[in-house]
Amino acid sequence: MSDSGFLTIDYIIVGIYMLLLVSLGLFLSRTKKGEEKTANDYFLAGNKLTWWAVGASLIAANISAEQFIGMSGSGYSIGISIAAYEIMAAVTLIIVAKFLLPIMLKQKIYTIPQFLRERYNEGVGVSFSIFWLFLYVFVNLTSVAWLGAIAIEQILGFEGYRMQIVLALFIIAGIYSIYGGLASVAWTDVLQVFFLVGGGLVTAYFALEAVSGEGKGALDGLAIIFDKVKSIPDDTHFNMIVDKSKSPAAFKDLPGLAAIVGGVWLTNIGYWGFNQYIIQKGFAAKSTKEAQKGLIFAAFLKILIPFIVVIPGVTAYVMYNFPQDIPGIQQGYFDMSGAINVSDDAYPWLIRNFAPAGIKGISFAALAAAVISSLASMLNSTSTIFTMDIYKQHIKKNATDKQLVKIGRVTALLALILALIAVEPLLGGLDQAFQYIQEYSGFIYPGIIVVFGLGLLWKRASSKAAIWTSILTIPMGVLFKVALPDMPFQFRMGYIFIILFIIFVAITFVDNSKEKTELPAEKDRKKMLKWARISLAAAIFFILSAAIHKILLVSGSTNETVIYLENIGFEAFFFFGSLILSVSVFLFSNSNDPYKDKQSVPINLDLFKTDKAFALGSLAICAMVTIIYVLLW
Repeated sequence: MSDSGFLTIDYIIVGIYMLLLVSLGLFLSRTKKGEEKTANDYFLAGNKLTWWAVGASLIAANISAEQFIGMSGSGYSIGISIAAYEIMAAVTLIIVAKFLLPIMLKQKIYTIPQFLRERYNEGVGVSFSIFWLFLYVFVNLTSVAWLGAIAIEQILGFEGYRMQIVLALFIIAGIYSIYGGLASVAWTDVLQVFFLVGGGLVTAYFALEAVSGEGKGALDGLAIIFDKVKSIPDDTHFNMIVDKSKSPAAFKDLPGLAAIVGGVWLTNIGYWGFNQYIIQKGFAAKSTKEAQKGLIFAAFLKILIPFIVVIPGVTAYVMYNFPQDIPGIQQGYFDMSGAINVSDDAYPWLIRNFAPAGIKGISFAALAAAVISSLASMLNSTSTIFTMDIYKQHIKKNATDKQLVKIGRVTALLALILALIAVEPLLGGLDQAFQYIQEYSGFIYPGIIVVFGLGLLWKRASSKAAIWTSILTIPMGVLFKVALPDMPFQFRMGYIFIILFIIFVAITFVDNSKEKTELPAEKDRKKMLKWARISLAAAIFFILSAAIHKILLVSGSTNETVIYLENIGFEAFFFFGSLILSVSVFLFSNSNDPYKDKQSVPINLDLFKTDKAFALGSLAICAMVTIIYVLLW
């Protein structure tokens, strides 16, 4: 611990934070004397969350060691292009808030598998319940705790105590989340977001100030980092769009335009729209409008994340590899200690070396907030899915609220124990954990988008199509991985989505489990047909453009524009066009088809109406995203 640079003030800050967090969580867990928590109280916070609580809890659940350590490590390795996941997530949140969440809230659901059970059949619901439980326990809980433990081990110098740190993180997250349920998780997340955003920005500020040297500030440091990167031939650390000819390794992880119009849409929509521990915060809002405002608030916070985690990763890359060009180091203000052996060491290394006394404590609290809040959300969602989708549906259908809350708590505790046992065997020796998690999550997201998305938005989507798509999703991902190992995984995801979508539509149209239905009101039909034609025209344009480019490339064209487009992943427009085409297909069908699936979700276009504040917020987010890409293309 003597090498960590922590002083008494740092330990005091961390101690106060931990005490405040647990005390607040337990305080919020209380109930009035003589009252018992209902299932709604425990799993959905009594539907009392305000927009700012929804938004803060979404970000707290999302931002974890995966970002602070994993994404910062990818920033160190490949640069700011990794921020595409965060920046495009802001746009995705607008889509989810406007088109997906209102339908799910109208269905009054507790869990995503519950929706599948009611929309398709029991088999689809149970299959996805089991799938999500395995994913949360053996992927999400383990990866977040492991990455957090690595960071704490390195920052504090607790070498050899990684499993003890994992245990401590589980205990702290479990103390209030297991007892108090979603209310404790969501309201403590407001505190956690303050620490993780504030602490993250403070860490980035002081790291950049350390770069600039005496009498200069963080902006000067950022300019030094930027100028150094740009002076290195073919270095893409400050390019949002990766050029394959300059950085083939980075392109494989983030293939140029695919980070805007490619597989990133699958991971983002799957994560933000259909991931229980994320969307559950929206389910717990006071109203649909309140939930939508919460998602827009989260989108604004999301744009801050690259400045909190990715810029520090790039800063560590320059400081560690080119110390002779860093004024702060050359002037002797800082002595660099420790090594960056793998990319994910970058953020802990930065805190240990360049955060001043007191700021180290705040930085550590920010990291702890990110880890603990995510673990708490995952625990709550794990217990929600098992209790409401497995126990209540198949073990004890007449269970009382008291019994459901008890089972929820027991489930969360067992999930912690299983994750603790599995964490070390599953997660060892990773260089860029963030990229690893994104790629292997990509095995399931194409199928999730098809099954969930069409189930929500297409009246003809059939149970048989959902079952076959679910069965084929992971084998298809494995097949593409084995057959095309050098293809960037975002391209693989795009092509798998296209294949699964075609299979789903084909099975649906030959399935006889349909019934007659009235066509929508003429006013609604006209709206749907208008947007169906617009989306069809856009889809044809993008698909034809990508096809013409591919034909020119195969024919041996040496045109500079053709070659440049290939190097920045123009192929991604095949997928983007297909995604838009899928929208056109269900809009045409919903407006003209006299048949529907027997369990289809009734859709009223009034559900998608939003107010002026939502529109202005959405426009502001899109404008900010555009400016970032223009400045850092």
